[in-house]
Amino acid sequence: MKSTVGLICAFLGGAIVGGALGVMFAPESGDETRRKIMEALEKRGIKLSKADMDDLVDEIKSEVIGEEK
Repeated sequence: MKSTVGLICAFLGGAIVGGALGVMFAPESGDETRRKIMEALEKRGIKLSKADMDDLVDEIKSEVIGEEK
């Protein structure tokens, strides 16, 4: 059971990191990408302010490039 949970967590973690990298290296501008992300989240009932979205992007970016806050 533990190995199944670990496998699921690893898969989800990889999907999140892969999605974040895909978004960061997308050919669209950052503002356009953020707008699309906000629209997708709002469709699922999750509302973020622009400041919250910017904080999230900065946090993901620092994790990907290895910076520490």
